[in-house]
Amino acid sequence: MTVESKQLAVLRDRIDGIDKEIQSLINQRAACALEVAEVKQAASAGEAVQYYRPEREAQVLRAVMERNAGPMPDEEMAKLFREIMSCCLALEKPMKIAFLGPEGTYTHAAALKHFGHFVSVQPMAAIDEVFREVESGQANYGVVPVENSTEGMVNHTLDSFIASSLNISGEVKLRIHHHLLSNDELDLSKITRVYSHQQSLAQCRKWLDSHCPQIERIAVSSNSEAARLSMGETGAVAIAGDMAAECYGLRKLVENIEDQPDNTTRFLIIGTKEVPPSGQDKTSLLVSAKNKPGALYHVLEPFHRHGVSLTRLETRPSTSGTWAYVFFIDFEGHIDDDNIKDIVGEISPDAVEIKHLGSYSVGVL
Repeated sequence: MTVESKQLAVLRDRIDGIDKEIQSLINQRAACALEVAEVKQAASAGEAVQYYRPEREAQVLRAVMERNAGPMPDEEMAKLFREIMSCCLALEKPMKIAFLGPEGTYTHAAALKHFGHFVSVQPMAAIDEVFREVESGQANYGVVPVENSTEGMVNHTLDSFIASSLNISGEVKLRIHHHLLSNDELDLSKITRVYSHQQSLAQCRKWLDSHCPQIERIAVSSNSEAARLSMGETGAVAIAGDMAAECYGLRKLVENIEDQPDNTTRFLIIGTKEVPPSGQDKTSLLVSAKNKPGALYHVLEPFHRHGVSLTRLETRPSTSGTWAYVFFIDFEGHIDDDNIKDIVGEISPDAVEIKHLGSYSVGVL
């Protein structure tokens, strides 16, 4: 054996030994998860058991990243633990997650990023269908898009909260990378049309203008649908992401064609339960203000006085009357925090209604 072969043999033996230890420890963790399930069942007194605890998982993932010593990057280490936790939770009770479909969309990718690959995912045709699936108990949680850093808010999601009793249980942010996908190897000059969702076409407009000004741009219901349509047409391509490329077996003609390199979409996790504090939380409120001068000022001034940072403020027409509006407010902190309770109490006299949409952990991954 050469010196190199001997060195590699020693290292591979070490890797084999480490793998055995990892496998044993993962199974020990899984056994603990089953014991947790037994304790919860014994204490449930016949009521439905809540196996998934969003605040607990956020705390575990933060701890993983804080103690990580490398050389593996913090986020990649957390992703590994995310999958281990997903698998262990599935041993306790498999969860069903509804998401804005079809399969292969960015919302699909966001659902798997947040819950891991050991859940049952169910694509729904519209955002309000995701809400209904969770409200009816057919799904444990739902995943819906709420805002994009380039295109702004998803108003349909905001409007769905007005009439819904669901709570926001979490958030996940996904870097959006658009690729030019094709069934075959294709020169850019031979492309005749491109399919994509209207937001994706808008997010890639400058690239298309510069590199493919001749092609017809066709907006469809989703990027996944765009990928499907492009497969059967000569000269047709799609703009979509990695998930769609994988689902439909398409090749990437050009990667990362989005105009803004930091293009990010934020998704909300919706469920039926309120989430206890995790230590790093965000709260969402819906406030219907009285129709009088300075209404918005009176809603926002307590946040400034108490030193609470707002992360998002949106206005939507109210369903209760013409020219009436509701404010969607995201801010740092949990509804159980004393200063947040004080703020809500100070807003109340100037509001027709205050609806707590949810307090939840700031997205870890």
